[in-house]
Amino acid sequence: MTIQILGSGCPNCQNLEKNAREAVAKLGIEAEFEKVTDMDQIVEMGVMRTPGLAFDGTVQMSGKVLSPQEIEETIKAYTA
Repeated sequence: MTIQILGSGCPNCQNLEKNAREAVAKLGIEAEFEKVTDMDQIVEMGVMRTPGLAFDGTVQMSGKVLSPQEIEETIKAYTA
């Protein structure tokens, strides 16, 4: 699984990445992390508000920082 953090690298983007890494560690799964900072690419993915979170190129959320628990639930739903 590739987890993409969409945004400019602002503090919210950094917090989202930290929370996603924490969720992945707690679930004990392997994931690659990718930072997408190109605004054209972010808009092409359908994200109008950052930060955004995508799994394997599929946007899961945008416009807020999810907690590690919320990201865990999102990962579980995605991989079910």
